[in-house]
Amino acid sequence: MYFVYMVKCSDNTLYTGITTDLQRRVQEHNESKKGAKYTRLRRPVRLVYSEECQDRSSASKREAAIKKLKKEDKLGMITEKYGECNGI
Repeated sequence: MYFVYMVKCSDNTLYTGITTDLQRRVQEHNESKKGAKYTRLRRPVRLVYSEECQDRSSASKREAAIKKLKKEDKLGMITEKYGECNGI
């Protein structure tokens, strides 16, 4: 099982990625050199969105599709799934 996820960075930007372990990956973004270079410069990050995918291929395709969206559309996805209470 893979997850496509978005984290909100300290500068209010969104980062999108894929992983098999959400908790570990968010921790890496916040505390480790294994976190993406983009997020290492914008710590702390907070998980704001995730969705399950069956395999790496479908997760990568979904990640690419999300990355092409405008920020407003990404925020709309988050609000639609979690509501306004997600802090975006």
